[in-house]
Amino acid sequence: MYLKKVELESFSKSFALFFISLCLLFGAYIYLDFKEKKKVLDASILSDMRLCSFDLKCEQFNLDFALADKKKLYTLSKDASGVYSFFPISQSTKNVLKFTYPFKAYHAKEIEIRNEMIKQSLMVLLVIIIISALFSFYALHPLRSALRLTEEFIKDILHDFNTPLAALRLNISMLKSEVGESKKIVRIEQGIDNILGLQENLRGYLHQHVHQKESFDIKTLLQNRILPLESAFSHIRFKLELEPLEIYTNKDAFTRVIDNLLSNAAKYNKDKGEVEVGLIKDENILMIKDTGKGIVSAKKIFGRFYTEQERGLGIGLHIVKKLCDEMKVKIHVESQEGVGSTFFLDITALTLR
Repeated sequence: MYLKKVELESFSKSFALFFISLCLLFGAYIYLDFKEKKKVLDASILSDMRLCSFDLKCEQFNLDFALADKKKLYTLSKDASGVYSFFPISQSTKNVLKFTYPFKAYHAKEIEIRNEMIKQSLMVLLVIIIISALFSFYALHPLRSALRLTEEFIKDILHDFNTPLAALRLNISMLKSEVGESKKIVRIEQGIDNILGLQENLRGYLHQHVHQKESFDIKTLLQNRILPLESAFSHIRFKLELEPLEIYTNKDAFTRVIDNLLSNAAKYNKDKGEVEVGLIKDENILMIKDTGKGIVSAKKIFGRFYTEQERGLGIGLHIVKKLCDEMKVKIHVESQEGVGSTFFLDITALTLR
């Protein structure tokens, strides 16, 4: 079953929470059970010593005599030599019997208990893993259903966009043929292009792109994407300083990233501003630099629905980050208010050389 990134994150967190909780509970049980089994072992050894004190026929214990002064009888004690206990001698008040169970034999009994518990723990751990996975999939089901419902809703909206947009473009063409070019018509066309761009962003948000890859020249792609922007933003100077470079990735996803960054650099630039695109030598880092307004909070700019402008929904750069993560492209931004912003794309993972 294929899981999207957000679903995988939800599954892993649910699995980790449930698995760790069960492991902590089971660990506490194992600890208490081990202590209880050691008590049973000690009680068994003390009982054997008591029986041995009657007939003295017990090879597993070392027998010795000790002064009876302040010795605790019938109590098991431990030291470096092993475990021992004192028992009274019939018709003697000065001396007592000391039975010692050797440390090596006692330690071997402990290891035997520990090994048996490890075997049981491994079996229980496997059961915990299975239960945690089943619980996580069960907890994930409502999220998957909600995501599918949201995706279907967005797809329906995207489909419904097509009819009014087609009508708008047709009527704009007819209007241009009647009255000619005008600033108002250009603004309407730019508005339609913005809606089309929003459509593409929403499609990019819905689909995974990493599965279909091809090799292409990044310089040719950039030239083709800058060309229409130069017409739409005639007051902005676009500067491309880049040698031909073949990369291997999903072309549509990479184009979406470039279009978003270039259009933002143009839209939020100052009058007679500049957009510079280049490659940092020997580092395979693509740089898109503008002389625009700058960004107040660069750390938040890739967050979903975060925007610092009056227009826009705040999903464009979030989609850029999502696509970059899919393509294994590291992206970060440096910005200064009133000076401009620079986006850096590390395309090392995409280069063929």
